[in-house]
Amino acid sequence: MSRTESAMVELGTEAPAFELPDVVTGKAVGRDDAAKNGLLVMFICVHCPYVQYVEQQLAQIGRDYEGRLGIVAISSNDTIAYPDDGPEEMKAQAQRLGFRFPYLFDESQEVAHAYNAACTPDLFLFDASMKLVYRGQLDDSRPRRRDLGNDIPVTGKDLRRAIDDVLAGRQPDTNQRNSIGCNIKWREA
Repeated sequence: MSRTESAMVELGTEAPAFELPDVVTGKAVGRDDAAKNGLLVMFICVHCPYVQYVEQQLAQIGRDYEGRLGIVAISSNDTIAYPDDGPEEMKAQAQRLGFRFPYLFDESQEVAHAYNAACTPDLFLFDASMKLVYRGQLDDSRPRRRDLGNDIPVTGKDLRRAIDDVLAGRQPDTNQRNSIGCNIKWREA
């Protein structure tokens, strides 16, 4: 596992527009298509141990907030160097976990660059006006490893608190901690 922290994009930044294919339905999904009372954009992938550690909670968040908040997951990894992160594998992951949100493939990596995504998972929550109000960790839990591990359960409490604030019309706490995960696997130039 390569340990990379999220970039902590400036709060108030507008959500960049995107239109990407959903690996499950094959349909193109845009930012404005997905937004509902705000938008959660999650950069994830299939092979990352950090994502694997929290993927059940991400799926549960999708179920818990379905119909109340727009949610998309995006995979931007280089699939030539990391074929396990390709569209077929993404589709299998989404179906295995029962994702209730679109799982989008960013083959060009342009969307990851536009969002300044740095790691998987990298989470961005926007309010109804598409302004960034939360970016950072899901919660304090980390995969068990001597240099990273802890015994804190995966609950999604930090992200859930921010989502609840957005849905209640409140500004989330600005004291936010970086997400930590594997670096986005950028294509070599």
